[in-house]
Amino acid sequence: MAGRNIGVAVDFSSCSKAALRWASTNLTRSALIPLAEFSDVTKTYSVSPDKETIEILTQVANQRGIEVFAKILYGDPAKKLYEAVDLVPLSCMVIGSRGLSTLKRALMGSVSTYIVNHAACPVTVVKENM
Repeated sequence: MAGRNIGVAVDFSSCSKAALRWASTNLTRSALIPLAEFSDVTKTYSVSPDKETIEILTQVANQRGIEVFAKILYGDPAKKLYEAVDLVPLSCMVIGSRGLSTLKRALMGSVSTYIVNHAACPVTVVKENM
């Protein structure tokens, strides 16, 4: 699987952390800021990643020898993630599901549904354990 870029959509919510854990356990490469520089970049752009997310990324990098990169995207999450597939480019994407009800999904839309239906790469949707 060398040379593959795998995107993991993280917004620091519990469902995105579930997706990150799944990807770190089941995949060997992740997608573009080197992890060592990520904290400096998050300060510059006033992004506040939580400690647990950084710990998961650091553990993956250290224990599995994986190059972990990050990319900060602003705007509509569905559209920005869709664009990232080609910009990076990604071999596949992992995204968490908030488990919206049918009504909420119809009213608010679902980022994961949009990505599954529009991305040009395989997409894995990880549900958070309830």
